[in-house]
Amino acid sequence: MAEKSYTSAVSQAPLLGDTIGENLDRAVARYGDRQALADLPSRRRWTYAELAAEVDALALGLLGAGITKGDRVGIWAPNCAEWVFTQYATAKIGAILVNINPAYRTSELEFVLNQSGARLLVAAQRLKTSDYAAMIAEVRPRCQRLEQVVLLGGDAWTELLQAGRRADPGARAALRAIGLSADDPINIQYTSGTTGFPKGATLSHHNILNNGYFVGELCNYTHEDKICIPVPFYHCFGMVMGNLAATSHGAAMVIPAPVFDPAATLEAVQAERCTSLYGVPTMFIAELAVPGFDSYDLSSLRTGIMAGSPCPVEVMKQVINRMGMTEVSICYGMTETSPVSTQTRLDDSIERRVATVGRAGPHIEIKVVDPATGLTVPRGAPGELCTRGYSVMLGYWQQPDKTAEAVDAARWMHTGDQAVMDDDGYLSITGRIKDLVIRGGENIAPVEVEEFLRAHPDILDVQVIGVPDAKYGEELMAWIRMRPGAAPLTAQALREFCQGRLAHFKIPRYVHITEEFPMTVTGKVRKVEMRGKSIEMLGLAR
Repeated sequence: MAEKSYTSAVSQAPLLGDTIGENLDRAVARYGDRQALADLPSRRRWTYAELAAEVDALALGLLGAGITKGDRVGIWAPNCAEWVFTQYATAKIGAILVNINPAYRTSELEFVLNQSGARLLVAAQRLKTSDYAAMIAEVRPRCQRLEQVVLLGGDAWTELLQAGRRADPGARAALRAIGLSADDPINIQYTSGTTGFPKGATLSHHNILNNGYFVGELCNYTHEDKICIPVPFYHCFGMVMGNLAATSHGAAMVIPAPVFDPAATLEAVQAERCTSLYGVPTMFIAELAVPGFDSYDLSSLRTGIMAGSPCPVEVMKQVINRMGMTEVSICYGMTETSPVSTQTRLDDSIERRVATVGRAGPHIEIKVVDPATGLTVPRGAPGELCTRGYSVMLGYWQQPDKTAEAVDAARWMHTGDQAVMDDDGYLSITGRIKDLVIRGGENIAPVEVEEFLRAHPDILDVQVIGVPDAKYGEELMAWIRMRPGAAPLTAQALREFCQGRLAHFKIPRYVHITEEFPMTVTGKVRKVEMRGKSIEMLGLAR
């Protein structure tokens, strides 16, 4: 009988039973005088003892403002030290942090504030051309539960911190005495859905603290590490795999810029002697393309994480060979699983790290099932990836029906991703089940075509989508970013490149040359938006 596509991972390290605040206090006790956080744009830095003082002051300020356990506190800001303070301060008092995508605009902001029932909002005043203060003022009359708005750098923010610093010993004792459980909800993250309103994945201390910790364990983090975090705190990649992985190991968090800037990221690695660097593939592509890339001293790097979307083989090889990240790890996950479910290991071969997303993380089960029957498929057969364990969310905030659609009665999270498990338990993600293009009865995984086209010497990056076709049902279209100085590719030239090397039905019929792809703030390509634009461009609406 063929072995089934099921596996689980054990660990010599047990699951943590702490709350986030307790775990931070442990780090402070051990590493108080070591650097915890560097906010390079503002030229500020904090030791663990200094970070704890800021966190406790803000926690006391929030308590004084009437925020208590279970209340929702929104945060709408780019990466900055104040984001970190708010993350840990809300955890200290048991308030539920509501992460709001910095790219949201008024309708989305209004929806999230109302759906979560946020009582207080911490927000940046503005970012580039985005006037956050004005947008908040516009929606606030329609957000009945929103009682307080605290703008970073404004008087209300200063008063929150000052009130906490002035608190008497009795108030500080009360902070320590708040009755919190590791299983309490502590974070709501709205999934970046491409249709309809987003859903609020609700995560506990236990979910995200353990995920950050075990991701860090597999990266071999210690208090000597410095992690450069250009990915957004709004998402699990930044606040869990970045911040919580760091503080659970006594490592340092380094903020290179408020939003992703490839040159600033390389400068941060060089200046701070970072040992680890995070990013989605598009970020690493941009960093490798920075003019004068080879002049940056990146010799301190040993590890890092590439995740968020399928990792191109050639990009991964350059990250290892040109950036020196010989221990770079590939992670796979989703917001609803805190986020990481699978990860490559330090002793995995380069082939494993470029061709798979690793195997199950510690204390996590994974299986691949037939989407039609729910039965586990044999090793080597494609199906839907499911994951179960400490990392699975509590549910979607106030949406039990949506929760039941995603998490079954046995607590398996159905990811919606198509995967194949090999004989050793390693997974390859072959695409989104709903993203499969069906052309004339042939199922095509866009990621396979993308990997092939990235081998073209003039292509910097590519995304493949399906568009309607009267004859075949769907046809492939490639959105292509050209390398600097390269002439734009035509559909005919691309076809000649593919001829004889790729099955005919996998060759894109249409080509669109672009400077950039529509992206979410977390670096994921918005393929539904691309499809809509493509249908309009090609006149395929029907």
